[in-house]
Amino acid sequence: MKKQTIDSRPAGPKPWYDPRIRSIFFQIVTLSLVFWAGWTLIENTLSNMESRGISTGFGFLDETAGFGIIMSLIPYDATMSYGRTFLVGLTNTLLVSAMGIVAATILGFILGVARLSSNWLVAKVALVYIEVIRNIPLLLQIFFWYFAVLSNLPSPRQSVDVGGAMFLNNRGLYLPEPVTQDGFGLVWGVLVVAIVAVVALRLWAKKRQLATGQIFPTFKVGLSALVLLPLLAYLVAGQPLTWDIPALKGFNFGGGITIIPELAALWIALSLYTASFIAEIVRSGILSVSKGQTEASKALGLPNSLTLRLVVIPQAMRVIIPPLTSQYLNLVKNSSLATAIGYPDLVAVFMGTTLNQTGQAVEVVAITMAVYLTISLLISLFMNIYNRAVAIKER
Repeated sequence: MKKQTIDSRPAGPKPWYDPRIRSIFFQIVTLSLVFWAGWTLIENTLSNMESRGISTGFGFLDETAGFGIIMSLIPYDATMSYGRTFLVGLTNTLLVSAMGIVAATILGFILGVARLSSNWLVAKVALVYIEVIRNIPLLLQIFFWYFAVLSNLPSPRQSVDVGGAMFLNNRGLYLPEPVTQDGFGLVWGVLVVAIVAVVALRLWAKKRQLATGQIFPTFKVGLSALVLLPLLAYLVAGQPLTWDIPALKGFNFGGGITIIPELAALWIALSLYTASFIAEIVRSGILSVSKGQTEASKALGLPNSLTLRLVVIPQAMRVIIPPLTSQYLNLVKNSSLATAIGYPDLVAVFMGTTLNQTGQAVEVVAITMAVYLTISLLISLFMNIYNRAVAIKER
């Protein structure tokens, strides 16, 4: 009789005990629940809208809007469609966001450096500014600039006259508008060529410095090229540019470019408020750089300005960029507070007036949310690309 052998080898682990398989399973279940909840919500919403006789779809974008907008970067009048009002609100949002990002970045870097100044008065003034501005709600600051400052400017007939070409009053800032004529295309062409030449010069100068150690004055030469070459083309083309000077017509000014008080108040408040946070980010980035770097640069005889610009700031940017990106995103989203003072941004024009007139709440809100999401993702994408460019490259 043969003996029955028993396999004493341990059985292999069951799939359920594999962490990788468990994680995939739970992710599939979670994703299925999310899709189910979303589909149920959409189905219930459409069913309720249909029972109340509310139409769905995006056909309303082709209907006539029938209302005016106080500021538009693109041609617009009340006879145009709701789709046009969306574009007007979008461009106005992008305008104040771009202006705010530029101004807040410049002011924030200045204040961040000032916080670390060896001058006691400069450092304390910067500290007081940061602590005061960032601890006052942004909406109150917008109200302050709009109602307490800009609304108290003189009336149009008593406008502040700057050289007979610029006028400031409680209805806005009026600036001369450039009007191009035939031949100005040559100036644009030369400007593009100058920009390409400056970029090529910068790359050549960097390569030359790495090879020989000699520094080429790229900034001065590049700035001269960007100014002098288009100016020369402008003169050769016969000065194909005139100016539309604003003039008082009745009770208000006409002609030129108008910066309405709503835009000015929102831009100033967003810039000052965001700059106070950027200043602290810059300060922390500078402090993250080893003091040995500063001491080494001083030992080489570099002045403080060059030490800051060439040694400290480039290394600090690796720490500054990630939180700086968050501040840019906050600024764009905070621009939606424009509706509080009547600035015609995307929320005020499209999600406000357009939604009230059409009743297409789901479509309008979905479009508005998608726009802000897209803008935020694009800002994050560009900042991440720049962050990778300045990051330390590991071998």
